[in-house]
Amino acid sequence: MQWSIQQIARLSGTTSRTLRHYDDLGLLPPTSIGANGYRYYDVAALTRLQRILLLRELGVGLPAIAEVLAGQTDDTAALESHLGWLEHERDRVDRQIASVTTTILKLKEGEQLMAEEMLDGFDHTVYQDEVEERWGADAYAKGDRWWRELGADGQAAFKAEAAAIEAGLRDARASGTPVSDPAVQGLIARHYAWVRQGWGGTAPSADAYRGLADMYVADPRFAQAYGGVDGAEYVRDAIGVYADAELA
Repeated sequence: MQWSIQQIARLSGTTSRTLRHYDDLGLLPPTSIGANGYRYYDVAALTRLQRILLLRELGVGLPAIAEVLAGQTDDTAALESHLGWLEHERDRVDRQIASVTTTILKLKEGEQLMAEEMLDGFDHTVYQDEVEERWGADAYAKGDRWWRELGADGQAAFKAEAAAIEAGLRDARASGTPVSDPAVQGLIARHYAWVRQGWGGTAPSADAYRGLADMYVADPRFAQAYGGVDGAEYVRDAIGVYADAELA
């Protein structure tokens, strides 16, 4: 089954002009072009468009989207990564809705307002105490400053790279690829560069990088990104190979 460009524009809430622009950039070529010159799109094209729209909602620019799509060709794995991000955002928004609802009700009833209730779901520094306990107050301050200076576009690109790496590692594990395989080690090299960026340009030592990998396994919040504990153990083992070869 195929849909015309006008149908896709209407269903996706975009415009035919935008879809043609995506084609010009090589992001979304039509599946076929009819005798009337109309562009038509099949299910695979719609899946690709869904990925593009999700990345656009993250604030990722079109050149960066092209790189993400080229680097992660498995639509299912990529969408699973997007789904994890969407579920996280849903939880955050649900907390914000509950917080605002509580504020409205208490204002109407003249009840005392609690700061913890009013600001739940709005604070990006929720892990401050944990970071300071693990790595010190200076590490948190440096990381927080770096994150704010990235701006919306930089933050979105950083998240998109994480999603692409996570999806690639989940896919590699699912296909039974050994952790020492060059393709897996290439993903770990990208992960190391991503971690280094997140640490304000400070390159993690071999021990620090292995410690981060151990945390992925020990903490369910991080393990979830790689498909659970088994996935996190796969990433930990791959990081161990990389640390021995590149950081020792």
